[in-house]
Amino acid sequence: MTTSDSAAAAASGAAGPVEIRSVLVANRGEIARRIFRTCRELGIATVAVYSDADAGAAHVREADVAVRLPGEAPADTYLRGELLVKAALAAGADAVHPGYGFLSESGAFAAAVVDAGLVWIGPPPAAIEAMASKTRAKELMAAAGVPLLAPVDPAAAAAGDLPLLVKAAAGGGGRGMRIVRELALLEGELVAARAEAAAAFGDGEVFVEPYVEGGRHVEVQVLADAHGDVWTLGTRDCSLQRRHQKVVEEAPAPGLPDALRDTLLRAAAQAARAIGYRGAGTVEFLVSADGRGYFLEMNTRLQVEHPVTEEIYRLDLVALQIDVAEGRPLPAALPEPHGHAVEARLYAEDPAAGWQPQTGTVHRIAVPDGVRLDSGVTDGDTVTVHYDPMLAKVIAWAPTRAEAVRKLAGALERARIHGPVTNRELLVRSLRHPEFATATGLDTGFYDRNLAALTAPETAGDALSALAAALADASGRSRFGGFRNLPAGPQVKRYARADTTHEIRYRLGREGLTAEDFPGVRLVALAADEAVLDVDGLRRTFAVARYGDDRVHVDSPLGARTFTALPRFPDPTARTEPGSLLAPMPGTVVRIADGLAEGDRVAAGQPLMWLEAMKMEHRITAPAAGTLTALPVRTGRQVEVGTLLAVVAD
Repeated sequence: MTTSDSAAAAASGAAGPVEIRSVLVANRGEIARRIFRTCRELGIATVAVYSDADAGAAHVREADVAVRLPGEAPADTYLRGELLVKAALAAGADAVHPGYGFLSESGAFAAAVVDAGLVWIGPPPAAIEAMASKTRAKELMAAAGVPLLAPVDPAAAAAGDLPLLVKAAAGGGGRGMRIVRELALLEGELVAARAEAAAAFGDGEVFVEPYVEGGRHVEVQVLADAHGDVWTLGTRDCSLQRRHQKVVEEAPAPGLPDALRDTLLRAAAQAARAIGYRGAGTVEFLVSADGRGYFLEMNTRLQVEHPVTEEIYRLDLVALQIDVAEGRPLPAALPEPHGHAVEARLYAEDPAAGWQPQTGTVHRIAVPDGVRLDSGVTDGDTVTVHYDPMLAKVIAWAPTRAEAVRKLAGALERARIHGPVTNRELLVRSLRHPEFATATGLDTGFYDRNLAALTAPETAGDALSALAAALADASGRSRFGGFRNLPAGPQVKRYARADTTHEIRYRLGREGLTAEDFPGVRLVALAADEAVLDVDGLRRTFAVARYGDDRVHVDSPLGARTFTALPRFPDPTARTEPGSLLAPMPGTVVRIADGLAEGDRVAAGQPLMWLEAMKMEHRITAPAAGTLTALPVRTGRQVEVGTLLAVVAD
């Protein structure tokens, strides 16, 4: 065994090259299921861990063995390294894969796994520690000659330095990150960023650097073994982001000049070699509008967007992670890339309402054949407030970028997604937006420029979809299929979507359908879950699914529509006190503005409190100037949707 082999074996917690037979995934949801899939293909047994909130989750059902982590919050469960190591030992696992998020970039957790005699499927603890702090990582990269943005001393910042970016030194996912465009706001944003970073990562360190307007987020996938080989598996563009979190990713990054691409690949390899890296990792860069690349950070783990690299290189990165952890060298030849791949992250969130996360039952999630679905949920699973709202990733590959984008947009459009509100429509419109489709507007400001247009309500197919819902409902509720032999008054159904109520008035008799306000519509076929309508010679099929008493999903070539079925006569007693601020989502009140008390005068837009839900903080502000007449919540309280948070009276 060579010296490098011995070091690799020691860092992995083994006395020599090992054969992994059972893997505990110290994670949940989509990434746990993704790793389990490869383990099954390799004949490796799987061990899941789960919180009480995840007791019935898909990753738990799919594992060979599952170990409970008592509690619901991440701090009590998936972030408890000692519990995860204990679970691995109790289940007889001989290796731990951290996935992404949670403790995947904790050098202390990696070391604890190794110290317990288990194989760590990841980079050496020392390499993780070297990149754990973005400030220390930048110092190391500067010494290695990797280009980066110079930090800014906040005490010496001047108007000429604006705009600035405040960033947490630890963690990621947009937590503890603030853009500052006015010097007077810098100190306040530093305080807020420190508080958010401390709450999210247990480390309140932040730093300041120039904010690059119109920059692109480009990254390089690296893979290194213990024998000195470092692969750079091309580039990815991850510029379409909301709240500094990625939404759409693709490989290779389009439109990069050859010289810039080669510079980024060399810099990524330098970064990996500088810290003795091993396994899969990602080196992230910011590419300015003038074509310069700057080191941002290195993620010492598998990335959420790794499938697009797998698709173009036709590799299984998880399988290669396991090979490297077992001490095997990488294959002799770096594979050649083929075609283009695009990934869209499907979130349970409402982009039109400030990206508010959504909860509830996922009744159905299905995409057409021909695309890849990496999902954290299956039909019937529940999205809770405790974790990230990502439901799934949908990935399309094609020979060219234009074909891959078209394929992904079409698949998302035809997907059946029934349950909480999602960003599906935003994804479809983003992929078809001229700036993205032509790769001329690939930068991190895409949603700042285009969100209003991308979330504008689409109502063209609403009325016909509501008619189909009403007809299918009648068919399902009547043993005669909704048809009547004798003349009678029209059937009346009311459905709400967004701010519009559709009142459907129709008759079904031997001579067919007569529907008010729908001239030229003929009923072709009808069942409890489907209505086929002919509109002026154009035949369309509407698939109808009803869940509970009031939620109706209608899928058709006109698009997906979700309605709330309303009672024929609305309840006149439903009222809310003027000025009431209601919780827009379930979550926890993590902060209330300093000194805020009932009786205080508040200004329009003034922050009153912060809710944390699904790993994100949401600011609750005063809707108008007035007096705070009620403040019934306190820090630490968990609230449900619609809970009264405050009342601001004129």
